Amino acid sequence: MPDCTVSRDFAASTGHSAWQASLTLGFADDAGTTRLFDKIHYGPLRVQKALYPEDAKVCQAIIVHPPGGVVGGDKLEIDIGVGDNAHAFITTPGAAKWYKANGKVSHQAVHLHVNQNAALEWLPQETIFFDTADVVLDQHIELAAGATFLGCEILCMGRRGSGEVFNTGRIRQRSSIRREGRLIWWEQGDMIGGLLDSPLALDRHTVCATLIAAGKPLPAAVLNEIRADIAADGEHVFGVTPTKGVLVARHLGDDSETARRLMLTVWRRLRPHLLGRAAVTPRIWQT
Repeated sequence: MPDCTVSRDFAASTGHSAWQASLTLGFADDAGTTRLFDKIHYGPLRVQKALYPEDAKVCQAIIVHPPGGVVGGDKLEIDIGVGDNAHAFITTPGAAKWYKANGKVSHQAVHLHVNQNAALEWLPQETIFFDTADVVLDQHIELAAGATFLGCEILCMGRRGSGEVFNTGRIRQRSSIRREGRLIWWEQGDMIGGLLDSPLALDRHTVCATLIAAGKPLPAAVLNEIRADIAADGEHVFGVTPTKGVLVARHLGDDSETARRLMLTVWRRLRPHLLGRAAVTPRIWQT
């Protein structure tokens, strides 16, 4: 998201009142063209105009949080629906920043609904948690029959480039995926500053990345291709695991650019098999 660090840090230090923001988006298929037909926002959450970098079938939308960062007490809510046979691609223009807590908890709730034979690619750029941030993240996905979901997150604990360590904050996460009402994926975690060096946590790493794909079954050859691609990139803490209805790829490291490169490697292999499309990297990621 846009970098407004100076003004946002000033707001944090002067005790700004909490911002409540919500964004609701609805996509629908219109004779082979996916259109953004529903766009409702409250507070500092916006979406740029619909883009079509591939063709009319795939509608790309960029979510913007104008303040550039979130501080204690802020609450963001995002609700996205993709209608039958439509295909939406959602991303952000830059890294999301979660600043110090100021004694208050920040919240983000994301609800994604994907209808029959529709597809949603949820690929925001990385999230940076400043030391002392206290955050609750909820993400829940509802898939209809034949729906496909591809989602990725890259979490950076502290600011390694500035020498900042995530020592005293706390990040709580809950994530679920349901297909036709049946739970097919549930995960929750609690990352506490100062305790992340444990092998049961991040094992002394500062960046963790996860890509989740839910769709039609993938042939074993695709998994072998992914593993070969990652091995060719060098030595990394990386794993990819297929379960019934869900594939999960994970990486632990210390550099967000490496994490992005590895997750994009997985995405480029999965997209043609799950969506019948070559992977086209969003232009906004290269600016």
